[in-house]
Amino acid sequence: MAKYTEDVRQLLELIGGKENIQAVSHCMTRMRFVLVDEKKADARAIEKIRSVKGTFTQAGQYQVIIGNDVAVFYNEFTAYAGIEGVSKDAVKAAARTNQNPLQKIMSALGEIFAPLIPALICGGLVLGFRNIIGEINFFAGGTKSLADISQFWAGTYSFLWLIGEAVFHLLPVGIVWSITKKMGTTQILGIILGLTLVSSQLLNGFSVADTAASDIPVWDFGFAKVEMIGYQGQVIAAMMAGFVLVYLEKFFKKHCPEVISMIVVPFCSLVPAVIIAHTVVGPIGWKIGDAIANIVYNGLMSPFGVAFAGVFGLLYAPVVMTGLHHMTNAIDSQLTNLYDGTILWPMIALSNIAQGSAVLAMSVLQKRNERAQQVNIPACISCYLGVTEPALFGVNLKYGFPLVCGMIGSAIAAMISVGAGVQAFSIGVGGLPGILSIKPAFYLYFLTAMAVAIVVPFVLTMAVGSRKLSKEALCGEESEELPQTESIGAESGEKASVELKAGLTGRVIPISEVPDEVFSQCVMGNGIAIEPESDTVVSPADAEVGVVMADTGHACGLVLDNGAELLIHVGIDTVDMGGDGFELLVKEGEAVKQGQPLIRFDPEKIRAAGHPTVTVFIVTDEGNYETAEYLSGMDGKAGETTVIRFA
Repeated sequence: MAKYTEDVRQLLELIGGKENIQAVSHCMTRMRFVLVDEKKADARAIEKIRSVKGTFTQAGQYQVIIGNDVAVFYNEFTAYAGIEGVSKDAVKAAARTNQNPLQKIMSALGEIFAPLIPALICGGLVLGFRNIIGEINFFAGGTKSLADISQFWAGTYSFLWLIGEAVFHLLPVGIVWSITKKMGTTQILGIILGLTLVSSQLLNGFSVADTAASDIPVWDFGFAKVEMIGYQGQVIAAMMAGFVLVYLEKFFKKHCPEVISMIVVPFCSLVPAVIIAHTVVGPIGWKIGDAIANIVYNGLMSPFGVAFAGVFGLLYAPVVMTGLHHMTNAIDSQLTNLYDGTILWPMIALSNIAQGSAVLAMSVLQKRNERAQQVNIPACISCYLGVTEPALFGVNLKYGFPLVCGMIGSAIAAMISVGAGVQAFSIGVGGLPGILSIKPAFYLYFLTAMAVAIVVPFVLTMAVGSRKLSKEALCGEESEELPQTESIGAESGEKASVELKAGLTGRVIPISEVPDEVFSQCVMGNGIAIEPESDTVVSPADAEVGVVMADTGHACGLVLDNGAELLIHVGIDTVDMGGDGFELLVKEGEAVKQGQPLIRFDPEKIRAAGHPTVTVFIVTDEGNYETAEYLSGMDGKAGETTVIRFA
């Protein structure tokens, strides 16, 4: 007898019927749909289906979170709907057809900059600390800095520029590498091309403006001269050069015989790419980058700058939902290198805070709605730390008015920030920690803007929500009950403490730091994650294998002796790899011992495919135990370090 007959019927109806489904597949926890018209899907009603834990849209896919039992649900759904499921690659390809050209460009831009964000944030904090110790005169009546009166701090000030220069002046190396990585071409060629853009043989790009034209060195080819100018800190020029290399390599790979490709392809791709970079796309990209940065900077610093800031602050959150916000990373980087700081990024941090404050108000309003709080609280925390998508899609957009209240608060805060000329050293940690990247001279102004971004959305959301929200939304459905799960391998009343050991060797981090909103929001349940240093996942405890992803091998579920259920997922979105790089070592229904190998994987293949290797261990059901303690922030050793403790 079918287990999810009624839920399947409801989902098919609420998603717009069979005719609205272009393609469907599933991963370890989610149904993945490509819909003909996403507007026909009633997300609010779908999330009320008993077996559904949430919905969201990502990269053109409408994803419905089911949990460990998704394979059973999927089989029943496809059988009931009379449709055939397709491969993950087919779903991904179909999803791309739902994106317009601008969305595709922005998606690509986001994927290029995503691997660079940690370095940019680190660099911004380093520059902030460096300026505090070397640029602010705290001593001798306001005439000397800490570096001026202490040799230790003077040395530290000098040393830190080693990191700052590597991040911001040599940024083109990272950009070209990231492009080759994203496009699937040879990454070392990208690194070499990037190095040719910032080589010490060239006149430093930051010195060009102060160098007379006659003093600029050139390559003299007799019939032509090419200026030997570096592209330190240039974003657009590096991106254009990177794509030239990518398409040259793809062209020669396609047309070159395999027997000589190892010699011909690298040479015929890299050498012309370097020539084109320094003669054509480099100078053009430099002009374009400077033009964009100048337009934004002059617009914000003009007499109409405050109005411009208000519009930006108002619209930034909706822009995030379209994915177009990735362009600001390139603009911020260009502003940082052109004007020694960015006036744009502080407004982005303030928008994050404003949307988080709207969620905070919703959390207060819905304090009696347990199901809503499971989304509100983690979404608010992640938003205040700079990750807004969970708050935007999970709360604010769902109800509408919190989004608008956050936008209003963001607009007012942005106007204060720009009106006071607030600048950041560079891109930083978004949300409340954003002040760490603000130039100290603007701390007071930014704190004022932060206060506005917190108070205005909170007060507006409370005022509107108290009138607009129904009793059901405020308190939850009285008839709503959590689905019951049968404890396996444990009798009722057993309360002996149980410890789960690390399933991998590596750094153990909180689940909130995982770069996936379903995991980080604890939609499936709480847990921990490990940045792996080993390549084999072992069982954290004696258990029975409850479910496996046999076709991809990247995930499995365990049922522990205390009745708890544990989901193990290697990497993020690794279902897209189709099993390449994974070896499943157990089968469904098999009894395993603590420390027994479960999954073997190739970390390099995961990275090459563009996915994080972080592995999550999620307790989807705590069984017959009342509490679970999740331990993180240490280096774990597979099979030895305790990471989860039941009591």
